[in-house]
Amino acid sequence: MPTILVSNDDGISSPGIKILAKTLKSLGEVYVVAPEGEQSAVAHALTLHRPLRFEMTGKNTYFVNGTPTDCIILAVKKLLPVKPDIIVSGINNGGNLGDDITYSGTVAAAIEGTLLGVPSIAVSLVRDYQGGSDFFDAESKFQSAALVARELTERVLEKGLPDDTLLNVNVPFSNKAKGIKITRQGKMVYDNGIHKHHDPRGRDVYWIGGGVPRWESGDNTDFDAIQNEYISVTPVHLDLTNYEALKYLQENWEI
Repeated sequence: MPTILVSNDDGISSPGIKILAKTLKSLGEVYVVAPEGEQSAVAHALTLHRPLRFEMTGKNTYFVNGTPTDCIILAVKKLLPVKPDIIVSGINNGGNLGDDITYSGTVAAAIEGTLLGVPSIAVSLVRDYQGGSDFFDAESKFQSAALVARELTERVLEKGLPDDTLLNVNVPFSNKAKGIKITRQGKMVYDNGIHKHHDPRGRDVYWIGGGVPRWESGDNTDFDAIQNEYISVTPVHLDLTNYEALKYLQENWEI
């Protein structure tokens, strides 16, 4: 029976991780190690300047007072009795499309798993790019995303993944996805993503977030799949070297 590690960046109490863990139990022994509270947008941060603590809250279930990356390291190196066969991070409450993967703690958990030599998947439920945030009947949407996660987990357990590669999965906020598309990472910028306000003393303060995402056009991107109500599966490689630029610099720079 495979050992499955589940984590996220929304915290141990989020509905997404509870539904995900329950759904994956049909495939193997599931362990949950997640942040104590909300850790969205912390990216691949490590806690280096204070001790980490964990608490067991149920069978095979722990929370950690740290980041998603902390959770994966602590789980793989200390908490689990064996090295997991796969890591599934999510289900994130919101999409991780395009450049957002560089900020996402959910994706970072999968990145850390990949660095530790464990096949890893990050799963997100896209609602914030769909033109609204109505979360009525959200449980059924998370359940649909969890079924997608289970299908992909089963495939990865059977077939594996290429070296240094994780899967970034985004599921449309719909129970009627048309299918799965293997996609590339899109390109996104936020318009008006920094808002100026005033504190009670009248001093200027700035709030990051709440901007409207704008996408560069392009075929076969993650965002294109979501807009057309497909599940997006993007293979993300950890080697960030731009090999075309490497060749260009070697041939054209006099160093």
